[in-house]
Amino acid sequence: MPRPIREMVTFTLDGREVTAPESTMLVDAALEYGDVEIPVFCYEPKIGPPVGACRMCLVEIEGVPKLQAGCSVPVKDGMIVHTNTPRVKEAQEGVVEFLLINHPLDCPVCDKGGECPLQDKSFGWGSGISRTVEPKRHFEKPLALSPLIAIDRERCIMCYRCVRFSQEVSEDHQLVLQERGADTFVTTFDGHPYVAPFSGNIIELCPVGALTSRPYRFRARPWDIEQAGSICMLCPAQCNVSFTVRDERVLRVLQRDHEGVDNGWLCDKGRFAYQAIHVDERVTEPLIRDGGTLRAVPWELALETAAAALRRAGGRVAALAGGETTNEEGFLLQSLVRDALGSPDVDSRRGGTLPLELHRALVAPALQASVPDLQYAHAVLVLDTEPVDDIPILDLRIRRGVRHQGVRLFVATSRPSSLDDRARGIVRYAPGAGEAFLAALDAALTGEGDVDALAGAAGADADAVRRLADGLRDAGEEVVVLWGERLTAGPRGADAARALLNVAARLGLAGRDGAGLLEVPSAANGRGLREVGVLPNAGPGLCEPSAEGRDADGIAAAAAAGEIAALYLLHTDPLLDQPSRRAWGAALEKASTVIAHAAFLTEGIAEHATVVFPAESHAEKEGTVVHPDGRVQRLRRAIGRQGDVRGEWQVLAELAARLGADPRVLTASMVSQRLFDAVPFYAGLTLDEIGGRGVRWPEREQAGALPTAALGPFALEAPPAAATANGRLRLGAFRSIWAAPEVAASPALSFLRPLQRAELSPADAERLGLRHGERVVVASNGHSVSALVHLRQAAPEGSVFLESGIAEHSAANLDGPLVEVRRA
Repeated sequence: MPRPIREMVTFTLDGREVTAPESTMLVDAALEYGDVEIPVFCYEPKIGPPVGACRMCLVEIEGVPKLQAGCSVPVKDGMIVHTNTPRVKEAQEGVVEFLLINHPLDCPVCDKGGECPLQDKSFGWGSGISRTVEPKRHFEKPLALSPLIAIDRERCIMCYRCVRFSQEVSEDHQLVLQERGADTFVTTFDGHPYVAPFSGNIIELCPVGALTSRPYRFRARPWDIEQAGSICMLCPAQCNVSFTVRDERVLRVLQRDHEGVDNGWLCDKGRFAYQAIHVDERVTEPLIRDGGTLRAVPWELALETAAAALRRAGGRVAALAGGETTNEEGFLLQSLVRDALGSPDVDSRRGGTLPLELHRALVAPALQASVPDLQYAHAVLVLDTEPVDDIPILDLRIRRGVRHQGVRLFVATSRPSSLDDRARGIVRYAPGAGEAFLAALDAALTGEGDVDALAGAAGADADAVRRLADGLRDAGEEVVVLWGERLTAGPRGADAARALLNVAARLGLAGRDGAGLLEVPSAANGRGLREVGVLPNAGPGLCEPSAEGRDADGIAAAAAAGEIAALYLLHTDPLLDQPSRRAWGAALEKASTVIAHAAFLTEGIAEHATVVFPAESHAEKEGTVVHPDGRVQRLRRAIGRQGDVRGEWQVLAELAARLGADPRVLTASMVSQRLFDAVPFYAGLTLDEIGGRGVRWPEREQAGALPTAALGPFALEAPPAAATANGRLRLGAFRSIWAAPEVAASPALSFLRPLQRAELSPADAERLGLRHGERVVVASNGHSVSALVHLRQAAPEGSVFLESGIAEHSAANLDGPLVEVRRA
């Protein structure tokens, strides 16, 4: 459903005329347009429609005999509203008194004390006198609602916010209210811990101290702390966050509501993984390998050792960037490798690059959808990505669009999606057969070509592909395709990209407001790194480089063959991040020098790094990043750098200077300005303009400076058919939201650290004689991993899905496309 177009209406509020959009809820219109606060407890617009449960927002409306709940009344032209009459005050004082009947007077020891809405409302709208002499109700307290959340049921005022979040926003349906009347309490449906990707949001939603963060519990009071706004860099969602800081330590992470990015929600990784910043395992000083062991050394020795090794390697150097790398760091890295060392081998993608023309086409402003478009489009196609793992916060945005705006959702993936139950149409195809699926969809949209043959090549049902084509065609003009970078990985990634652009062309997405493509990169700043030139075939601004280099796969092969002497790894461990662990194991073993920026000694770094520079956390960084929808956002330092950590832009600039290519930058803002000048479509940007909300560069006039490229349709080659199982299973890989070093290092989240599991269909498990939870061996070409069987009803027959991005038994150990699964 397209965004509603609202007319402005004028109403009277406490004797003053106020103009606001028609149908805006009275409490919102009063606060935003009339500067009048109407108190609320249960109302939270980002949860959904109001329920009017707490009755705190009662107001008097002329012509209506009874007091009305301001959260549930939309403003209308000519409406006359009173918020401060004796009748209203009496009602509000009564509500406050009723809420306090059973609420304990424990503000001095409550974590919410000092930042508590109930305190504020009691002081502002309560009578100040308690007439209650009866004993208050008591519950056992505090209880662990989950390993992350404590619940104090005596403090609960039954606002329903947490329950509504669970049922209407995250739709995990775990929280419920049990019992009735004064005995009502919040619990989980089955009494199990509330473990879900977004559970921590209920802590911020709670207007009292009933739900508190267990890691933050009793750590600080509001007058001991300060808030520092920045960006979460733990996944491509790049949510806007506010760090709670005390004595240069992050104690808590809160949301910083941005409707264009996160809508005020955070996943639990972004909310609780801050603990990894301060653990003892973190690398906080430079290390060099001495006698086979990494030991701490002064910065001067580490820098000179790294510079000397790079100088010896000359042009036989390659670099990879990923993870939390900022635009500025990526810009300096590609300049170091290309200008100072004379090597074109630099990459930031996983599984191969694309022709430069396709890189340009996929970021063309005419094809770029925004995050809010997912909520208001006529239809959304989720293609080869699992949002809850790859870009979690968009999972909530899509659910909101389906629930409240009537968005038609379609899912086309190899692996079952958490969004399947909300989808109007689902297509399953074989792992790695995205190209063939898109070719079949292209044929179905045009009515030309053999849909049956192409769908068969993809391992998909041809009728399901036709239904999907009809659904997208008939949904309306505004269609958004949310697609994962893995779709264009591998040797035929370019063919898949052309097929994707064909589908966009058939649907007429180019140049249409509210429609387009939205990529989910594999790395947090994947889009930004490409735009600043961390690609083997593109310089800053996606311009032609002076020489074309090798992509990540080519770098691994060249290093294993001895053609590359030194590897520079910026925020990436190839053994965890790249799709072929064995190829990179050989490359790291053969390379004479491996220089890494790392926060933790993951396997590849610990075993092979020659020099390790301590990496900044996202709470310590300065710079910019680019959201998947093209929004340039600014990172700000929230705390001082821990230990002996230095700014990574400083380290890169210092190395370049020692190698004879001094970039002459003294501050992070100087690097940002140099970057903005080098990228034509960033021209004129300033850090002040980016500010705290960011700037979508595809909407700027300078977007026209992006080199043009054909957007399709293209003539497509016949795609190869998916491998035939023949008694074995096709191998698919996925990376869980929890597969990250920060999760493993955070005490609060370590229980979520993933172990390898083999996701199978019940039919395949029965054929193989396997049961849920049984240990199996998954083998291919003489290599194997161990896993636990995890049966999924919606899993397609003939495929098995394994976790990647984990240290032990990763899917990257296997080549595929076929594997054997047997009982261990």
